Amino acid sequence: MTIRLPIPCLVVLVGPSGSGKTTWAEAQFREGQVVSSDHLRALVGEGPHDQRASTAAFDLLGEIVQRRLSQRLVTVVDTLGLDAEARSEWLRLAQASGVACFAVGFDTPAKVCRERNQRRGRPVPAAVLTKQIKTWETTRDALGNEGFGGVLLPDTVRLVSPQTWRAAGHQSSGLRFGLQLSSFDWEGRPVSTSATLAGIARRAEDAGFESLWVMDHFQQIPQVGRPWEDMLESYTTLAYLAGLTERIKLGTLVTGVTYRNPAHLAKIIATLDVLSSGRAMCGLGAAWAEAEHIAYGWDFPSTAERYHILEDVLELLPLMWGPGAPAFSGRVVKVPEATCYPRPIQDKIPILVGGSGEKRTLRLVAQYADACNLFGDAATIRRKIDVLHAHCADVGRDPEEITVTHLGPALAASEDRLPERVEAQRKGPATYEATVTEWHAGTVEDHAARYSELAQAGVQTAIVGLAAPDDPETIPLFAEVISALG
Repeated sequence: MTIRLPIPCLVVLVGPSGSGKTTWAEAQFREGQVVSSDHLRALVGEGPHDQRASTAAFDLLGEIVQRRLSQRLVTVVDTLGLDAEARSEWLRLAQASGVACFAVGFDTPAKVCRERNQRRGRPVPAAVLTKQIKTWETTRDALGNEGFGGVLLPDTVRLVSPQTWRAAGHQSSGLRFGLQLSSFDWEGRPVSTSATLAGIARRAEDAGFESLWVMDHFQQIPQVGRPWEDMLESYTTLAYLAGLTERIKLGTLVTGVTYRNPAHLAKIIATLDVLSSGRAMCGLGAAWAEAEHIAYGWDFPSTAERYHILEDVLELLPLMWGPGAPAFSGRVVKVPEATCYPRPIQDKIPILVGGSGEKRTLRLVAQYADACNLFGDAATIRRKIDVLHAHCADVGRDPEEITVTHLGPALAASEDRLPERVEAQRKGPATYEATVTEWHAGTVEDHAARYSELAQAGVQTAIVGLAAPDDPETIPLFAEVISALG
C-alpha cells in the first residue's frame, strides 16, 4: 500500500539495527532528505561506528533537522529512534515549524535483524542488539499515543501537496469543471499552434469540461514563464475556438479593463457570443501587469483608478448588451451611446470578476457579478465565501445568484507514470517536491478527493490549469476526475 506524505514533513524512523531503516529510506527519498546518525558519526569521527563521536553527531543531527524544518523541507531522521525523549524532541521541532510529523516503525522479525547484523562488516554486539529488540517491542505499542500525525509501516512513499494529503476520499458533488490555457509554448510552434490548440479544445469538450478559458495577456506573465514566450491574443483565440467547438463555454480569465475601450470590449464579447451561438463568458479584472502597459504604450492608472474603471465597466456592459442606447457617465468611463448590434444571443452574458480581495473585489462581486474566482485551499475558500456573503447581505443580494469558481493547477498521471510526468514539468532549480506542490501532482483518486473537498467548501466550478494539456493523454485522464465528481 502506497504511503502518501505531505510536502513538507518530518519522518522519524523507529526500529532496531538490521530492521531495514536505512535501506528503505535510501530507496524512498532523495539524497539529502535523509539525515543519518551513522553518516554524521563518519563526518565528525573516524567512521559510522565510532561511538565516541555520537554526542557530536547527534548535536549536529538536531541542528540540521531544525534548519531543514525552518526551510520547510522534507526530512527523514535515520536513527534507531528507540529513545522516547528523542522522539518527543523531533515532534516538538516539527510542531514548532508547523510541519506534519510521522513515525515509521520497522517491525522486522528478530531473527532477520540478527541475520542481517551478522552479515555486516562491523556487527552490533549481540547483547546490544537484543536490548534494542526488547526496547522496540515496548516502543511499538507506545508510538500511537505519542502525538505523531501517523504511525506507518514501511512501504512505497509518494509525496503529495498538503491539499492533496488532507483530502480523503471523494463523493459525487455535481462540481463543474473549466480548463484554463495559460501557455502556448508548444513543440513546433508557431506552425503547429493552431492544430495543437484545436486538439486541446476538442478533447476538452469531449472530456466534459464545461468551459474553456484563456488569459488576457500580451506577454507571458512571470508566474508562468518568460516574457518572450508565445502568447496568443485572447479574443482572437476565443473566436477561433468558437468555430472549432459546439458546446463548451468560452471566456477570458480575466480581461484587464485597462487594455481596451470599454464600449469596444462590450462589442467584442457580444460578437463572440453571436459567433459561438451563445457560449461567451465575460471575465473581468482590474489589471495588474504594469510591464505590459509600458511595453504597449498604455497608461497604467493607480490601483484606485483601475478599480473605478472596473466598477464602471461592470455597470456599462449590461447597458451595452441591453435595449436602447442610453448615455453612460461613470467615475472614469463615459460613453455617449451604449449601443451594440448585433446584441448577444444570451439574455445575460455571465460576468465573472477575478481576484479575491476581501474589501473591494468581493464587494464588487456582490454588487454586480454573476461569479467570483477564488484561489487557495478549502479553508481559505470557506473564509472568502463568508466574506462574500457578508457583502451580499450589505447590498441586499442573494448569494445563491453568484457562482463560486476556483482556479488552480493540476498534474494528473497514473501512479507508475507520476514521477516521470513531474520530472517533465520541473523547471530550472525547482526540486521534485516543489513541483509536486506547485502542481498538486497526483493520481485520479488524489484529484477526485481534493476537488471533492473544494466542492464541500462551496466551490461550484473548478477551473483547472493542467500541466502539459497538449499531451494527448492529459485531458482524457483528467476526464476520469470529472466523471468521478459529476
